[in-house]
Amino acid sequence: MIQFSNYDIISNLLFATQWTILLSLAAFVGGTSVALALTAARLTRNSLVQKCVHLYVELFQGTPLLMQMFLCFFGLSMLGYEISAWSAAILSLTLFTSAFLVEIWRGCIDTLPKGQWEASRCLGLSFLQTLRFIILPQAIRVALAPTVGFSVQVIKGTALASIIGFVELTKVGTMLNNATFEPFKVFALVALIYFALCYPLSLYSKHLEKKFHVSR
Repeated sequence: MIQFSNYDIISNLLFATQWTILLSLAAFVGGTSVALALTAARLTRNSLVQKCVHLYVELFQGTPLLMQMFLCFFGLSMLGYEISAWSAAILSLTLFTSAFLVEIWRGCIDTLPKGQWEASRCLGLSFLQTLRFIILPQAIRVALAPTVGFSVQVIKGTALASIIGFVELTKVGTMLNNATFEPFKVFALVALIYFALCYPLSLYSKHLEKKFHVSR
């Protein structure tokens, strides 16, 4: 057993936290970008495109995130595409995040009156103009709170990246536990750091929900 002081344990965990934050940010930015494109595709009248987006959402919502990480990391390697644990974690979290954001945003857009689409067409606006000037400004206000709330799930989902070998907060906690044999102290600190990352986002999401509900 290796002797680690409390300072050593906390400093190592805090150092690993930066990778958890970076992975969360990369996954959220990637997921948002993909979800934007898929949401726009879903709003088109092309039934084939809509079915493809629906299949994508069902596939990545209906399978565990851990299996998606295994397939991205081990599956792509078996097909001859060497991929690092960092890249596999970002790819799988991006796919997972985008599938849920598409559904969140679809629900938010559906809350807007259908007559706005018809009125836009009567004014001669194109699909993209309607989306940009009429639909998105309203939908963003509705979608902001659930999107921020979902970011909490993304942060917690990064813990699974430790299974494929990516060294983030959970992985460093496991390594410290193996070295110190103090699971309660180590994992309590890990949980505390996750809580410190997620709780402010939950509070902010509730604040946004209350703010935009009041203003409507």
